[in-house]
Amino acid sequence: MPLTANTLPALATLLARLDPNASLVDRHVWLIDLLQWVRGDSRSAAAAVARLQQFMVAVEAQPEVHSRLQAWWRTLLQTVDVTPLLADFGFAPRTAFISELTERIRGKLLPGTPETVDASELFSLLTPSRFDAQWLTLLDETQVGRLTELLTEHADADEWGWQHNLLDALTYCTAQIRATGFAPELRLRMSDEEKKARPFHALPADVEDLRRIFFDPQCNADELQAAVARYRERMEACRRAINSIYAHLDQHGISMGMVFRLRQLRARFLRVRELLDCLLSPKPAAATVKLLARLALVAEDRKSIRALIAANSTLLAAKMAERSAETGEHYITRNRADYRDMLGKALGGGAITAVTTALKFAIIALGLSAFWTGVSASLMYAASFVVIQLLHFTLATKQPAMTAPAMAAKLKELDSSAAMDEFVDEVTHLVRSQSASVLGNVLMVVPVVVLINWLIVLVSGHPMLSHAEAQHVLHNLSLFGPTLLWAAFTGGLLFVASLLAGWAENWFVLHRLESAMRHNPRITAALGTARAGRWASFIRDNISGLASNIALGFMLGMIPPITDFLGLQLDVRHVTLSAGQLAAAAAALGVDVWRSPAFWWCVAAIPLIGLLNLGISFYCAFRLAAQAHNVSRADRGRIRAAIWLRLCQRPGSFFTPG
Repeated sequence: MPLTANTLPALATLLARLDPNASLVDRHVWLIDLLQWVRGDSRSAAAAVARLQQFMVAVEAQPEVHSRLQAWWRTLLQTVDVTPLLADFGFAPRTAFISELTERIRGKLLPGTPETVDASELFSLLTPSRFDAQWLTLLDETQVGRLTELLTEHADADEWGWQHNLLDALTYCTAQIRATGFAPELRLRMSDEEKKARPFHALPADVEDLRRIFFDPQCNADELQAAVARYRERMEACRRAINSIYAHLDQHGISMGMVFRLRQLRARFLRVRELLDCLLSPKPAAATVKLLARLALVAEDRKSIRALIAANSTLLAAKMAERSAETGEHYITRNRADYRDMLGKALGGGAITAVTTALKFAIIALGLSAFWTGVSASLMYAASFVVIQLLHFTLATKQPAMTAPAMAAKLKELDSSAAMDEFVDEVTHLVRSQSASVLGNVLMVVPVVVLINWLIVLVSGHPMLSHAEAQHVLHNLSLFGPTLLWAAFTGGLLFVASLLAGWAENWFVLHRLESAMRHNPRITAALGTARAGRWASFIRDNISGLASNIALGFMLGMIPPITDFLGLQLDVRHVTLSAGQLAAAAAALGVDVWRSPAFWWCVAAIPLIGLLNLGISFYCAFRLAAQAHNVSRADRGRIRAAIWLRLCQRPGSFFTPG
């Protein structure tokens, strides 16, 4: 709840409570209350600065209060360790993503205490929002100098101690950078040139030289500048070595933990620069306030779990998008020959899906419990999708999540109208390819299901579905119901399956499993060198598709029974499977079904199911890939306008090859 004038403590009351001899917790609580009074309702930074000015005027007008304030400040500096605040505030205590995530969750759930000698913990309580950075930034040099005079009894001694704290923090940051630079997962990915330069080895010597020269009363400005230059050059060499890692991520793979370490290291370099600027500033008090404002922003950022996940998943998402883009290129047709080939693959996928539909009804007919029905359906779906993959057929709804990253990868080159036209051409190729896939799947799944039903009638004397089961299918697929909502949900599942595909391929590369399968002595002894090599190549080429198909199969099979158990009652609607189920129901009900409105409402739902399956999965994948490639909102607006113009001028190009 925002503070009001009535809820703020009175300044006179605050000054009366100021006691340098109070307990540690009471002294810290007084400081928290003072800053709360300065912030007020946190609506105006200028008003907060004005209240700070009012505080300084009140202290200056009362010499006894001024004396108590200086004694309080001296006690604070003697009891609170400032070095962790300067060097380590905002960084994870352990360079691991899960540890930091756990720490942030703990910080949200458990309150902090002012009974601490750690300046980092105290600073988190003192700066609860970004507003503190705003009003600190507004302080001018005159106000900062005036506040410094109020707090310090011996300005030279305090400045000397502050410089020691800054150099201690620099030493600590340098040690952390050196230790992380020696981490095997990072060092192995550095370029050979940077490793040979050994930039991290001499870091301790450089920072110790800087400390010795800085505090040597006999040193001159030239010696100090030379020491600072050496230290900066060493840091720049270390930064180049870290940057060389990014060029090797495609070859070696990437993990969330590695991204987290890289981001922490880059932030350490920035902190070193800020500490060094503060140390060398001709106006140390103003530089200190600027540093504290920056730390206030860090305090706010460090509370966000969402920001942590987003910041550390961007690079991983980009690499997953790039791997999906390589796969997605195979799904885009650009001429009549490619279009016919895609249509043929889609017909094959539809035929396999017809068998899948029959097997699904057979599993339901077994009368198993909901859980085991889901497990059986999951295994059947996964096996069916893998067969489609191995036979090089196409399942239409698997395309968008793979093709979207391939499209987004081209967005980096939209700097001219010609480039935009080429991108829109790619969009038309993509839409046409997916239309061909849906058309091929549906045109084949319907007659093959009818054929299977005829064979079942020929052998057993009754259709695939009973009359009641067929009516149930019509009820479930009707446009008057949650069909479209579940179709959109299924589109999201297709996107998740594509993410798992990119993750699996990255994981395979990260852990060098292709090399292990080729050369591990136990594997080669069991399979033979040649066969092990063939299996390694096969898994490397198909790991993405296998992961996606198996994941999708289990999501389609297990989500309905699990959500029913939880009372959510979510279901899936896949366009090809839905078309097959509708064909089976129509075959069971006979020619009379053609006169049933319920049947035609189901027919009307099929293209909308396909549109939502394709649209939702493509949209999610495209947004992720566009974010990974830093596509701006303005560029996205240009893209929408260009696609709409092409649709108005040449609508047929989106559906038939030229």
